[in-house]
Amino acid sequence: MTQAMDDRGIRLDRMRYVKNTASSRLCYLAILLNVLYFVSIYKSDVGSWYYQILVGGSIVYNLLFMLMTFLASEGVKNYRRNFSLLLYALGALQAARIFILPLQAHGAVVKIGGAETAVMGTAQFVRCVVYLAGSAACLIAAGIINQRKADALKSLDGNTGNGTAGKEAA
Repeated sequence: MTQAMDDRGIRLDRMRYVKNTASSRLCYLAILLNVLYFVSIYKSDVGSWYYQILVGGSIVYNLLFMLMTFLASEGVKNYRRNFSLLLYALGALQAARIFILPLQAHGAVVKIGGAETAVMGTAQFVRCVVYLAGSAACLIAAGIINQRKADALKSLDGNTGNGTAGKEAA
């Protein structure tokens, strides 16, 4: 065997004992960006526009998102491949959220004291889009990294006949 193949084998074998911190940290970053989005969008209270069922649903989604992302971050630490699918779904939902509440708020105008006021200015809209897009990118990247590492670990276990980590990754 060549030195490069030995180094790769050692690196893969080491994965059995080392947690997948790259994917886990990307999940934490996605949660942080979601919190920044949450604070950014709800800090502005323009008239009664934010008092609607869509905002209530968004608050519930934020709570569920943070819970599911944290649980996924714990799952990807052990190279569990199924959590990659959850991260892909959460990333897609974060990207889709750009077109729901922020886009509607950016185009909405309310009358306050007889004067028309924009619900969300352009700067706040761009900030919300950056937070949601960054969160989505972190989740999808975490899913890709975890899937690749889980597949590599599973193939290593298939070659050595040891099925312990392969069962975790599946």
